[in-house]
Amino acid sequence: MQEKKISFGRIFWPSLWSALIVSILGVIIWVLVIGGFLSSFEKESGLKVEDKTVLHVTLNGQIGEKGRSSFNPSTFQMDNTVGLADILHGLEAGKEDEKIKGLFIELDNVSCGFATATELRNAINDFEASGKFAVAYNSGEVISQLEYYIASAADENYGFPGSAMGFLGLGAELSFFKNTFDKLDVEVQVIRGSDNDFKSAVEPFFRESMSDSSRVQIERYMSSLWLDYREAIAKDRKTTVENLDKIANEVAIQRVTDAVDHKLIDKAIYRDEVVAIVAEKAGISKEEELKLQVFERYAKKRFYQSQTLIKADNPNIAVILAEGGVSKSGDGLTSDEICKLFKEVREEESIKIVVFRINSPGGSALASDEIWREVKLTNEKKKVIVSMGDVAASGGYYVAAPASTIFAEPTTITGSIGVFGMIPYTGKMLENKLGITFDRVSTNDHSVMTTNRKLTEKELEIIQVGVDDIYDRFKTIVAEGRGMTKDQVNIIARGRVWTGRDAKEIGLVDELGGLKDAIQFAAEKASITDSKVLYYPNVKEDKFAEFIEQIEEQENLDAKVQTVQLPASLLEYYSQLKKLEAVQGIQMRLPYEINIK
Repeated sequence: MQEKKISFGRIFWPSLWSALIVSILGVIIWVLVIGGFLSSFEKESGLKVEDKTVLHVTLNGQIGEKGRSSFNPSTFQMDNTVGLADILHGLEAGKEDEKIKGLFIELDNVSCGFATATELRNAINDFEASGKFAVAYNSGEVISQLEYYIASAADENYGFPGSAMGFLGLGAELSFFKNTFDKLDVEVQVIRGSDNDFKSAVEPFFRESMSDSSRVQIERYMSSLWLDYREAIAKDRKTTVENLDKIANEVAIQRVTDAVDHKLIDKAIYRDEVVAIVAEKAGISKEEELKLQVFERYAKKRFYQSQTLIKADNPNIAVILAEGGVSKSGDGLTSDEICKLFKEVREEESIKIVVFRINSPGGSALASDEIWREVKLTNEKKKVIVSMGDVAASGGYYVAAPASTIFAEPTTITGSIGVFGMIPYTGKMLENKLGITFDRVSTNDHSVMTTNRKLTEKELEIIQVGVDDIYDRFKTIVAEGRGMTKDQVNIIARGRVWTGRDAKEIGLVDELGGLKDAIQFAAEKASITDSKVLYYPNVKEDKFAEFIEQIEEQENLDAKVQTVQLPASLLEYYSQLKKLEAVQGIQMRLPYEINIK
């Protein structure tokens, strides 16, 4: 009997269609299930705070100007950036909330600039001034100087017994690539504004070490930052700047226990012991259970509620948040977005004054000029108050220049009034290393200007003129905005970086203070007695992001943390997806899980 053959098509196409149908049905069921849970979650997700609650502030990861939450499908988790505006509003709300008794701050692997850290310290101090307590716990394997700087603001500061800790002062190590480029036969042609000797960002590409100018400015701003750092800690820990310097010079602190010996940390204890201290300070008896409220959720919820009410009730102060490199479009501080926001607040009748929060190292000259124009036009109609964050330098200062008043933290990095361009020459490398040669045809002398041909002296002169024109305009803009002559600006420009404290002394900054100080000043300047502050871009509530965050909170649930109870079945599915995401390589395991309940 002849064996009957089955064609490939009869197997493949039914299998493909079956797989597609099952996948589509799976997606539909998943959407319906999630939709149902989200609907249920929305009804029950109102923030309920019970009496004797403590705000649990977890500081880990990046702290930016604006809070961001995005779902990462590859890890099935939320990628979060905590916003400084959220934190400051949350601490202010907690200070006024009668049910909130204090703060429990845990720090591990915090990432932010010194100015942001300073604003956090000030907010913690302000919270304590209301009569409520703040307890900090340094829980990471290594306690950085930045983390300690923030934690030292709390009344009581504890550390994990086995943690390493550094207290060595501030230092910087720069990398230089000239020798590497020489080996590769690559040359970087650098064009800086004339006399921009402090514009040292380009030095690694044509030098083997720091120039004298670069060393002078780095030493100056680091010594200024170190002084502010020591003064703040000395005040809160009741010691002296000289003693802190001595500790750093002698490398006296290497572990948490060393910090305890030198009275920089109160005690080296485990987390459960810190929680017991927090419970006692909150007035919790042994029969009661400590109620820890996740601060990030509390802050976001209170901030969103506040912004929703203000938006509907004629806001009178606008705060425009701008963070990242300056560019025309894309991510960061883009002229497309910022210009649109300034036009919006300029036309909003209820807005009386604008606070422009800048945290940017600069970037595109064209985009900076576009933003400068909108700030100038707005300042002519409604005063603009600038609040500088960690850095507002080069293009970041350019866009601040037309404002009526500029605030900066003492530790803000600012200035860097200068311009540069870099053009690599790669032709020699491609010929010598890869054997690639080039030939050209052109109608005019300079028609073909590529990185594979070294620029002529004339071409370099042409580009230099363009760079100098931009630099001259930069100085003109600063002179007009700050009420100086161009000669006065030239003395403090040349690409030099300043701290906020030094910038105030030379006239680039008007006042020292943070975002809250700038907002308060704006209210006074506009004669506003009832401040209604609206932030731009406007805060939006993301139910799905909040839902996933809630799952993550409950997955790692401490029984004492206040949260909305989610269905156990959903948590189980989430756990299975997480396990599946972690699977790599060949497996030897059961094809299913057995749960005994």
